[in-house]
Amino acid sequence: MGKSSYGLLPLALFCLPYSPASALSVAGVFGNHAILQQGVRVPVWGTAKEGAQVEVSFAGQQVTATAGAQGQWMTWLGAMEASSKGRKLTVQSVNHRLEFENVVVGEVWLASGQSNMQWTLKSCASRLKEVKIAMEDKTNLGIRMLRVGTPDSPHFRPLDRNRLRWQIDSPASRPSQSAVAFFFARKLARELKVPIGIIESSWGGKPIEGFIPLKAFARHAALQPIVALAATNRLEELKRMEGGVIIRNTAGMPGRIFNSRLAPVAPFAVAGAIWYQGESNAGTGEDPRNYRIKMEALITGWRQAFMQPNMPFYSVQLPAYRDEAFGWIRLREEQRLSLAIPHSGMAVTIDLQDTDIHPANKIDVGERLARWPLSRQYDQELIPSGPLYKETRITGSTVRVSFHHLGGGLMIARKEGLGPPRETPATDLAEFELAGSDGVWHAAAAEIESEEVVVTSPAVSSPVAVRYACGGAPENPNLYNRAGLPASPFCSNLEFLPWAPPAAAK
Repeated sequence: MGKSSYGLLPLALFCLPYSPASALSVAGVFGNHAILQQGVRVPVWGTAKEGAQVEVSFAGQQVTATAGAQGQWMTWLGAMEASSKGRKLTVQSVNHRLEFENVVVGEVWLASGQSNMQWTLKSCASRLKEVKIAMEDKTNLGIRMLRVGTPDSPHFRPLDRNRLRWQIDSPASRPSQSAVAFFFARKLARELKVPIGIIESSWGGKPIEGFIPLKAFARHAALQPIVALAATNRLEELKRMEGGVIIRNTAGMPGRIFNSRLAPVAPFAVAGAIWYQGESNAGTGEDPRNYRIKMEALITGWRQAFMQPNMPFYSVQLPAYRDEAFGWIRLREEQRLSLAIPHSGMAVTIDLQDTDIHPANKIDVGERLARWPLSRQYDQELIPSGPLYKETRITGSTVRVSFHHLGGGLMIARKEGLGPPRETPATDLAEFELAGSDGVWHAAAAEIESEEVVVTSPAVSSPVAVRYACGGAPENPNLYNRAGLPASPFCSNLEFLPWAPPAAAK
């Protein structure tokens, strides 16, 4: 279980700044009650006096390193089996010794994004009683969480050990924890029966640009102007460019959140990452185009930082919100298209209706996210996703749509509350539209035929494109698979999917 692979990158990318006043240090992510990743070699790193021998001891292992010219050192613990037994992690040199108590071994996940990832159990519990029950449950789940909330920085910023700590999950600690991360971890803990660690670094109201490593922008021609314009404070030009962004404060600047909240954690051994973000790249006046390219830069950059070229990365597609949330339509499609990135997955939430930009039902969100690693990494026989658009076949006035992740077959269903979707075979399949070569969309009739959806419209005699649930708040997205998971919104022709209301589009 929990297999990961590590590549070799220069240690200098991840080292702590050397301070002669501190003869021995270890990265701030290590601490009392930490969880180390099972099944892989575990890097441990820090600083010491140049030339000093450093020994790391844990669970019967003793490994050593020599501090280099800048005082940086790194060594690796061998792969370990999961264990809930708390043991001591010791880091020592000739005259100094650091000890961390109650360290266990299990599965460790990064969790990040903006406010819907940061949204706490307490905030959700005030609107949804099932969250309140979960928050107050005294069951020992074996979960531990580390919240990294360091201010943004224009350069690498080490973690301050005095300002963060691993928390052992309990009713006392849960109210301030990320609800999505908690329900994701709870699902894994229940299924895997091993300790689950979450390193959570989300920041509300922030665009994706702040989370992308600065050097990752350079690999994409479409993203390079973002760095150049931000660096010269030409923020109005940056706002107006294709796929631009509104920079409201320094944390939105390229790389600044990564520098302070992700880079100082890397290359801590992890099983993967979960991500819930997009609202601040698709609001009023914001341009969601190229978000899929930004996702590629984000994922590739994190994989390099954590020395895992195939690190699993699972995201949440934006839910329904409001009809006027025009940018969300295009951003959901950009998120779906980002699934072309290898070893990625996406939890669809279009059916989780809520009028608040911070939906209270984070239970379904976290558990749908967990289906991806349970299926992909932990060898459970689960369908990870609802139907995802595969291709269309057009014959005359009829469009046939096929899907990945059929999950035992397609069905028309309706989800209410936290219960499973209820099949409604007598109900029409809703939210499908067709367009001709003029790019004008018309409501269409759709029905399930075997493993396809067949779509027609009397208003479109020669269709060239089909789309599903492409509204800010689609009223009845009722296509599911028989695993009880909703189909993702999609558009077969991106050129026919506006990114802003007609008066605002460029």
